Amino acid sequence: MSHSHCHDEHHDHSHGDSHDHTDDITPALQNILYAQIDFPRITTLNERTSNSGRAICQKPWTERLSPSPELVSDADEQLLLTIPFTGQVRLHSIMLRGSPSGDCPKTLKVFVNEEGMDFEIAAEKEATQVLEIAQTGEVQEIPVKRARFGMARSLTLFFEDNWGNGEEDETRLSFLGFKGDFMKLNKEAVSVLYEAAANPSDHKSIVGIGQGVGRSIQ
Repeated sequence: MSHSHCHDEHHDHSHGDSHDHTDDITPALQNILYAQIDFPRITTLNERTSNSGRAICQKPWTERLSPSPELVSDADEQLLLTIPFTGQVRLHSIMLRGSPSGDCPKTLKVFVNEEGMDFEIAAEKEATQVLEIAQTGEVQEIPVKRARFGMARSLTLFFEDNWGNGEEDETRLSFLGFKGDFMKLNKEAVSVLYEAAANPSDHKSIVGIGQGVGRSIQ
């Protein structure tokens, strides 16, 4: 009887530990795309310090509140980052940390599978989705319309302006992360694609998707 009681206590204790772990840590880390980012191929335009755009993407979740490294815009308030993945991603949300000041980014235009963009193209081209960033120093998670981001091999983020309303030439970001599902590109996935493409009607739709989700969705 006493042995059973002891066992129950032990069980309750371990259950308590796992309960805390699940509540506090797992949801925050669930579906974070970190190991799947192709860090060496990240490009940032108009960054004051070289590779600082890459550095805030490489900052792990545990360091999300660390003030450095920080991405700061250079000539004006705009920033353009392209983040390639090592496979195909179904994006759920974008996580970032700005500030409560005027240098916090405001309008974010997101493009799928559009590597090699510059500011002129980003300003004129219709975005896959336009998001508004809150003016806060908290880490914010902004959900995207998942149907538009189901086959992302790369994301281009155009931070078009900031909360300074034209008075602030610096835009600052200290954390950037992504949540979603990762699909590794392998021979099986390719063979399935070719098999589906053998049907002429399917082939047309697959070619359309291949041109980039950003173009096919208005």
